[in-house]
Amino acid sequence: MAFEKGESGNPAGRPPGIRDKRTAMRDLLMPHAEGLVAKVVELALAGDSTALRICIDRLIPPAKARGDPVNLPSPTDSLADNGRNVIQSLAEGNLTPEEAGEVMQALTAQARIVEIDEIEKRVAALEQAAATKAQS
Repeated sequence: MAFEKGESGNPAGRPPGIRDKRTAMRDLLMPHAEGLVAKVVELALAGDSTALRICIDRLIPPAKARGDPVNLPSPTDSLADNGRNVIQSLAEGNLTPEEAGEVMQALTAQARIVEIDEIEKRVAALEQAAATKAQS
């Protein structure tokens, strides 16, 4: 479905010219930004834990996963064996819980791919058998 130039995909949506509420609130706060920041810093230095968390969150971004390769035993084993290998690696401390979770998600996705592939092959075989039977 294509829309004409200037035609909204959502005619019941926000009318043109109406500003986003967050933008309007930000504009109201901007003239006071320097004082607000100074106050938050003052409160943080005085021990206010919420103000401290705000300051730290702005200074130190959240840690990202490092994305190092994960060494596992042979991935040519069955999916069940691969799952057991992940659990064993987690138990031995070779994987963090986050890494183990990510690998298990990948194994789950692979299991779905294998399952769908096998279903497609079975359906194709049944259709072929039905076509062959119909020709006989």
